[in-house]
Amino acid sequence: MLKQGGLVAFPTETVYGLGANAFDTGAVARIFAAKDRPSFDPLIVHVPSLADVGRVAFADDPRLPGLAARFWPGPLTLVFLKRPELPDLVTAGLPAVGVRVPGHAMARALLTAAGVPIAAPSANPFGAVSPTTAAHVLEGLGDRVDVILDGGPCTVGVESTVLSLLGERPLVLRPGGVTREDLEATLGHKVEVRASSSRPVSPGQLERHYATRTPLDLLDGPAPARPSAPGRIGLLAFAAPPDGHGYAAVEVLAEDGRLATAAARLFAALRRLDALGLDRLVAEPVPEDGLGRAILDRLRRAAARG
Repeated sequence: MLKQGGLVAFPTETVYGLGANAFDTGAVARIFAAKDRPSFDPLIVHVPSLADVGRVAFADDPRLPGLAARFWPGPLTLVFLKRPELPDLVTAGLPAVGVRVPGHAMARALLTAAGVPIAAPSANPFGAVSPTTAAHVLEGLGDRVDVILDGGPCTVGVESTVLSLLGERPLVLRPGGVTREDLEATLGHKVEVRASSSRPVSPGQLERHYATRTPLDLLDGPAPARPSAPGRIGLLAFAAPPDGHGYAAVEVLAEDGRLATAAARLFAALRRLDALGLDRLVAEPVPEDGLGRAILDRLRRAAARG
């Protein structure tokens, strides 16, 4: 299907992707149409191994071997200058491309069997909550996808970290499944984060994104015992519901208090709350370190107005 210009939704360890042959401009255009995605928002290209990065990018960077050895396959996207044969539509006309070697066995098997790099954003309508199961893909995109591969629930649950290697100092363009602390330990120096932009140079940089249909507010601290606003309110709690809670529905992200558990459950929990027809959702913050930065990044964008 990929070789024929079709769209294939496939699992990765982060979220499900909506894939097309990265060298087929017509197929890539179908991704944008299926998602109602604006053409100024670039796509990530997935390859099966480090050796394949050079097919789409100029990747002669001394930092690449160390980063690849530590984080690939896995939830890290690296940004390099793109090769001219890669269609401009993939990169939204930008001179650079984000490349990733995914860690999910089914994704890598697909890439190897297809024999082409796969351009793939998340497999959901643009701006909506990202899919972490095949059922989420079917619910959001339906027959806009030619094939949906079911690889079970995603284990990481938030998108990949996007790290630009275009400058002398690496720059995080999107927090994700690889923490800033781990990047800094590997690179041996501090890493700057610049994650929002009205004109994205990386996926996931728009100020409003990952949004539920039900309005969502991000709380400043732990949820009160009862909601402060009238109506039927749903709560996204971090580790435990409040005592004697008066919420219409509660989803707990991590009874064990682990950020990795919270990240893996985040999007599915938001989807369940969003499906209940409530008046409003409120979300507790999580600790802003490690994977907590990626979780808070998604919640802040989901809560943004406009």
